[in-house]
Amino acid sequence: MVSQDKKKATWIWYPGDFEIRLHEKMSAKRTARGVAYPAYWRLDRHYSNIKFRYTYELEHEEDITIAAEGVFSLYLDGKDNYRSNRSTITLPAGRHEIMVSVYNDTDMPALYVAGDSIQSDSSWEVTSYQNDWLPAGFWKFDAPENRPSAFRLAVTPKEPVSVMDKEGYPLLDFGKETFGYLRFHNLRGNGSVNVYFGESFAEALSPEECVTLDAFEAEAARGKEEDGVFTLEEPKAFRYAWIHADPGVTWERVSMLYEYVPVQYRSSFECSDPKLNDIYKMSLYTLHLNTREFFLDGIKRDRWVWSGDAYQAFLMNYYSFFDLDVTRRTIVALRGKDPLTMHLNTIVDYSLYWFISLYDYYLYTGDFSFIRQNYDRAVTLMEFCLNQRNEEGFIEGRPQDWVFVDWADLNNTGAVSTLQILLARSLEAMSAFSVQIGDEEASSNYGRLAAELKEKTLALFWDNERGGLLHHRVDGETKPMLTKHANMFAMTYGYLSEEQRSSVIHQVLLNPEVPQIRTPYMRFHELAVLCDSGEQDVVRKEMLSYWGGMMDLGATSFWEEYDPSLDDDQHYGMYGMPFGKSLCHAWGAGPIYLIGKYYLGITPASPGYETYRIRPNLGGLQHMQGTIPIGEGQITIKMDLTSIHVESSSGSGVLTFVSRHLPECPDAEVRSNGNNTYEITVEAGKLYRITYQA
Repeated sequence: MVSQDKKKATWIWYPGDFEIRLHEKMSAKRTARGVAYPAYWRLDRHYSNIKFRYTYELEHEEDITIAAEGVFSLYLDGKDNYRSNRSTITLPAGRHEIMVSVYNDTDMPALYVAGDSIQSDSSWEVTSYQNDWLPAGFWKFDAPENRPSAFRLAVTPKEPVSVMDKEGYPLLDFGKETFGYLRFHNLRGNGSVNVYFGESFAEALSPEECVTLDAFEAEAARGKEEDGVFTLEEPKAFRYAWIHADPGVTWERVSMLYEYVPVQYRSSFECSDPKLNDIYKMSLYTLHLNTREFFLDGIKRDRWVWSGDAYQAFLMNYYSFFDLDVTRRTIVALRGKDPLTMHLNTIVDYSLYWFISLYDYYLYTGDFSFIRQNYDRAVTLMEFCLNQRNEEGFIEGRPQDWVFVDWADLNNTGAVSTLQILLARSLEAMSAFSVQIGDEEASSNYGRLAAELKEKTLALFWDNERGGLLHHRVDGETKPMLTKHANMFAMTYGYLSEEQRSSVIHQVLLNPEVPQIRTPYMRFHELAVLCDSGEQDVVRKEMLSYWGGMMDLGATSFWEEYDPSLDDDQHYGMYGMPFGKSLCHAWGAGPIYLIGKYYLGITPASPGYETYRIRPNLGGLQHMQGTIPIGEGQITIKMDLTSIHVESSSGSGVLTFVSRHLPECPDAEVRSNGNNTYEITVEAGKLYRITYQA
């Protein structure tokens, strides 16, 4: 967590329990046609019984005030039989140890202590009575009345852009995909009201098939009004709402409370292609809608926290909002508690994405204190994963596991090559964490396991004739199935030689005979790899076709999946339901990451952007400009066919670019790297202007 002023008291708790309790509540919010549909994996709980300790030294006695979420008792210096539960206590002068026990079996136990010099903060320690004294967890709850259990997202009123009559009932259109609470103003009469929500026009007009709905009795609703307004209890994802009311029920108007996280839009992008500009803006909106208590997969379905989805949302967030509160909450909630019996979200690959997400967090933020807080749980999760290796040393799914990889017709039996690549990367992350923790032996062991696994994977899965890694290996035999997935990740993590990379690009990724990827989920990784290989022009055309295709069909946020061959309302079907597809899915916001990292070209070269690389690439555009956050600072790029302007507010970096002729820069020395590639050093607070020839 971030440092805080010790003179400011804050609510404290057992570290991780706030996120875990919030996740438990969030995971039960999903409904299917008004019926609860909780997540189908183990939901961990907070510890109900914890104890805090703090040692102080005072010249004079001091009065403190105490508040607790739960039942508390305070005692000094281990005098167990002299406890107090008063809200104001006088502490004696001298050196003493405070102990405070807090018990709460319905919500997370938490403590707030405020005095002139003694305040509850992260310098206090806490235990769950398992030999585990740890620094207390805290966040932004810094007043007695600002209790952790009362945490809510922000809301703001919104009006529909139109109300039309459909079969005698009003159909409200809020203009674009949104999320929040429907509100009835000056409700009158008696009778039933049924509301049918739709992300699409067709869904709202399908009372028997829409995924989300609501119902209430007008008379009972008036008893819950505030200032003449009745607000539905549960928020929903929708653009349209079709309201069926009995003849005796009327109202003045219907509006909504839009619920959101008040993030700051810290990135921007504008280029010569107006369609790509619109795609970028809609990607930001899509990600924002799914940036909530946690990074969700979708706001209608599932409204759950999935590790594979979050892995991508984290990366998009670093190139847009740079909101670390949501990031940290999501990472902690996904991991949950020991002992482990199932993988994260029941999916083997999703456990592995968690390690990589944790490493990415450190790379983009430089915040190793958060890594340290989560290190022990990383160790036990890795032990759990390593125990699933077969006799060849490859990780395999158990009968109770889901080996997902992608929504595709894949045979994931045996050892799947994608899992081996993800495990190798996870082991590399653990090696990097361990050395900074100070455990050289563990770091060496993780590093050795990673190297061995990479070598063995390339030896046993690589097919020279087909030019890539084959998909899976069963009973010691590598099957002839060729897919893109493992090849993409091996390229992303730098596991292939230049010759192998070229082979994968031409024989796998750009080969129409290899099964094509159809979801934004894996297209995210596929297009990133193509950009890494200098295929920005190909990727730009793909963004215009794929994401632009959704916009051409009227999308106001990006979908879970898009198949251009479908007709009309068929686009909305998935999972055997006519409206089962999520029309606002976090993984649909991938252009944020692609544009920030591979067109504007900004990446951290060391943790927290202390140093960075800038490699802008127009990719077929005539001009572009944009800003990307780098921690608390930012980098701004402006580029056309003859000039590049770069300015950074923090850190130092290297700008690399290609020019047909020798470039000029009055602000810095231009160095040649050969092959028409040049670079300059970029320092904070200085504008660099380069003239070149694209």
